[in-house]
Amino acid sequence: MSMHRGVNQYQQVGSYSSAAYADPYRLVQLLMDGLLDRVAQARGAMERGEVAAKGELISKSISILDGLRSGLDHETGGRIAGNLEELYSYMQRRLVEANMQNEVEYLDEVASLMREIKSAWDAIPPELRTREAAQAAAAQGQ
Repeated sequence: MSMHRGVNQYQQVGSYSSAAYADPYRLVQLLMDGLLDRVAQARGAMERGEVAAKGELISKSISILDGLRSGLDHETGGRIAGNLEELYSYMQRRLVEANMQNEVEYLDEVASLMREIKSAWDAIPPELRTREAAQAAAAQGQ
């Protein structure tokens, strides 16, 4: 993920400025956490009948998924990146459907999918995260 673009995406959806100092691994974690938070907030707004808040929070969730999609490296990630691209696109469609149809279950589905993805992401060993970050930094310096 382009570090600058990811930081901007994270900050645009109202998250903390700590994203400016995050490594690429942590930035993706922050985006995933932000999505889970916004979807949970949208669920609450939906249940309370707060239409404007629900729409805004779902819109922010879709923007976070855009940030995650833009960071996919299809060259290095191959089939996994392609699968994530399709999954993020599906999640965006479900969020739009949740907003239009006022379906809490669709929000729950998106949150469940993101928790699975995040669980796998969080399981990446620290030494692999550090090596990947060093390689990415070296590639940007060339």
